[in-house]
Amino acid sequence: MKLSVPGRAAAAAVIAVTGLLTTNAMSSAAPAPTAAAPDISVANVQGHLSQLQNIASSNGGNRAHGSAGYKASIDYVKGKLDEAGFTTSVQEFTSNGKTGYNLVADWPGGDADQVVMAGSHLDSVGSGPGINDNGSGSAAILETALTVAREQYKPAKHLRFAWWGAEELGLVGSSHYVDKLPAGERSKIKGYLNFDMIGSPNPGYFVYDDDPTIEKTFKDFYGGLDLATEPDEEGDGRSDHAPFKDVGVPVGGLFSGADYKKTAAQAENWGGTAGEPFDKCYHSACDTESNIDGTALDHNSDAVAYAVWGLSA
Repeated sequence: MKLSVPGRAAAAAVIAVTGLLTTNAMSSAAPAPTAAAPDISVANVQGHLSQLQNIASSNGGNRAHGSAGYKASIDYVKGKLDEAGFTTSVQEFTSNGKTGYNLVADWPGGDADQVVMAGSHLDSVGSGPGINDNGSGSAAILETALTVAREQYKPAKHLRFAWWGAEELGLVGSSHYVDKLPAGERSKIKGYLNFDMIGSPNPGYFVYDDDPTIEKTFKDFYGGLDLATEPDEEGDGRSDHAPFKDVGVPVGGLFSGADYKKTAAQAENWGGTAGEPFDKCYHSACDTESNIDGTALDHNSDAVAYAVWGLSA
């Protein structure tokens, strides 16, 4: 998750297109969940996090925009999706004089005029490996996509997944993607779901209060777990849903908290430690595999699948 909203305008201004290897079309509105979603293996999600940790450790300790670690992260995710039968495309852009990449993966089938899209940023900051921020969201949507393939799910709407570059520089990759979409293609996206930091070690359960249908979908899932949720105010507008929202796409998503401190009331609802940040390693070198709460990662990964299945049915 990026530090602040103002950086977005500055960073977006330095984008220069260096190539779009493949373009895609998108689509329509999201109903209440009707299809039963499978359980997402948290062990598999953690396995993807281990791979991202290994990539960072082998490439100077980070997976930041323009680095070998980021390119290796893209290659890892793309390889898994290609093997599973997705149609993948890599979109290039330039920011701060370095090449960045977005990865987009389409699952064959579904109404091409009605697209449900799930995304997360794959880059870290330069100071650490970015396993919670945002390996957690990236790994969860990757395992959800792979589960779609294993289940041979046949949604009514078309499913698309995306991993964004240079979010930490100001939502650069996702802004580039949205800016390059013709208006007709934007109108086909009936819901964009964003997952940025969903395994915080002192976790909260925050739901974006944007599109009412998407918000209700997530709240219904957590209600089934008897877990209270709160609107996401700490991260509002600070992640990759913002460019979609700005052009009228319905958006929603999840967040487990960053550098704000957990209140006593929140600790009573969710456990953990009051007076401590949700993620004390936010944007730091200690954002490693050990900086993840497995229960939050498990619940939130299942919530990703619940929304993807329900909103695409």
